[in-house]
Amino acid sequence: MKEITLKVKNEKYKFFMELIKSLDFVQVDEEVDSKEEIIANIRQGFKEMKAIEEGTMEATSLQDFLDEL
Repeated sequence: MKEITLKVKNEKYKFFMELIKSLDFVQVDEEVDSKEEIIANIRQGFKEMKAIEEGTMEATSLQDFLDEL
């Protein structure tokens, strides 16, 4: 079996994963975020929290967040 690495835009990721998992000849391994990705995500979260507190960014309601899942 061959192995490939792909980069997919965040907004298309969920759709892409559903599509690729529907193919019977594709095996999808569990995702593992690197330490750098985890740190970058935490930093981004703090930036967004600060922007919300300053009023320069609107917060997402819990219901909207859950609907995205």
